[in-house]
Amino acid sequence: MAWFALCLLSLLWAMAGTSTQTRSSCSVPSAQEPLVNGIQVLMENSVTSSAYPNPSILIAMNLAGAYNLKAQKLLTYQLMSSDTDDLTIGQLGLTIMALTSSCRDPGDKVSILQRQMENWAPSSPSAEASAFYGPSLAILALCQKNSEATLPIAVRFAKTLLANSSPFNVDTGAIATLALTCMYNKIPVGSEEGYRSLFGQALKDIVEKISMKIKDNGIIGDIYSTGLAMQALSVTPEPPKKEWNCKKTMDMILDEIKQGKFHNPMSIAQILPSLKGKTYLDVPQVTCSPDHEVQPTLPSNPGPGPTSSSNITVIYTINNQLRGVELLFNETINVSVKSGSVLLVVLEEAQRKNPMFKFETTMTSWGLVVSSINNIAENVNHKTYWQFLSGVTPLNEGVADYIPFNHEHITANFTQY
Repeated sequence: MAWFALCLLSLLWAMAGTSTQTRSSCSVPSAQEPLVNGIQVLMENSVTSSAYPNPSILIAMNLAGAYNLKAQKLLTYQLMSSDTDDLTIGQLGLTIMALTSSCRDPGDKVSILQRQMENWAPSSPSAEASAFYGPSLAILALCQKNSEATLPIAVRFAKTLLANSSPFNVDTGAIATLALTCMYNKIPVGSEEGYRSLFGQALKDIVEKISMKIKDNGIIGDIYSTGLAMQALSVTPEPPKKEWNCKKTMDMILDEIKQGKFHNPMSIAQILPSLKGKTYLDVPQVTCSPDHEVQPTLPSNPGPGPTSSSNITVIYTINNQLRGVELLFNETINVSVKSGSVLLVVLEEAQRKNPMFKFETTMTSWGLVVSSINNIAENVNHKTYWQFLSGVTPLNEGVADYIPFNHEHITANFTQY
C-alpha cells in the first residue's frame, strides 16, 4: 500500500500541470502570418557557428516549428556542449529549457542548477527587480523537470518576491509569473493548501502590476517586453482585475513588425512564441521529429581559423563624470578581438589587460546587460546606468553577449535617464 501511495503521489505531481492550467490567447490573422514567418526566418538565419549560442532563439524555434533545420541542429549541439561554469543561473535555466524543447537530456545541468538555487538569495530585501529575472528562469526550468523537488525553492522565492519593494519590471514579472504558474499548476490534489495560497497570492500581486503597465494602445511596458507579458497574461490562474484586450495587443505588435521594429534576433525570440500561440510552459510538450533527434555534426572540412587580418582593434573608453559618485574616471584601452565579436568579448579582453576595466553583468530578457564597471554599479532608484556608444550611436543598452558588432570605438558612459 505504501508503494501504491507513493506512485499515486508521483502521478498526481506529473498530472497536476495539465489539470488546472488556464489559457487565454488570440491568434495572428492568416493574412499576417507571412509577416510573422518573415521575422522567424530572420531570427533563424542569425544562427551561425561563430555566433554566441542563444538558448532563447532555440526555444522560440522549437515552439514555433523551425524552418532552418541546419541552424536548429547547430544551436542544439552548441548548447549541449556549453560549459555550465560559464553560465549564470538564468542562462543555465534557459539552456535546460532549450535542450528540453529539443528533446535532449540536459544531463547534470539540472542538478547543478538545483544546487545553485538552493543557495540563492537576493543581495538585500530591496534588491532591484532585475535580480529576480535569472532565478525566475531557473525555477521555471526546474519546475518543468521536477516540480516536487523544486517546491521548497519556489516557496522561498515567492515569499521573497512578495516582500520585495523595488520598482516593478515587466520582463521579470512575466517570467516570475510563468515560473509560479508552473508550480501552481503542479500542486498535487490533497497537498498542503498553503502552497496554493502562497503561489496564488504572489501571482495575483505580480499580474496586477503587469496589468498596470498595459498602455491604451495595448503595448505592455514597451514593445520588447510585451511578448513575455503576453505569455504571462495568457496562462496565469490569477487574471488581473483590469481585463486584458489580447487582440489590441496583437494588432499593435503586428503593426510594429511592419514598421521593422523587430529586426534583432533576441527581440524576435521574445515575441515569436506569443505570435505562434505558445508560451514557455509548452516547452515540455514539444514533439520532435526523428531527424531532429539525430546528433548534429560539425562540418567535415572546417574553414581556416582566424588570421590577423580577421581581427580588429577596438578603442574602448570607460567614463564616469557624474557628480555625487565617489570615483570619477575617464580611461581608454586598446584591445584586439576577432571581427564580428560580441561586446562581451571586448569587455573580457579589456578586463584581462587592466583590472580597472573590471565589469559585472545582470541577466535580462535581452541577455547579459552590463550593470557595473570599475565597481560603479547602476542604480534604479538613482536612475543611473551604463550606456554604450559607438561614436554617438547607442549600442543596444549594454547587451553584452548576443549582439555582434564591428565598431572600432566603444565608449561606456555612466549616466542618468
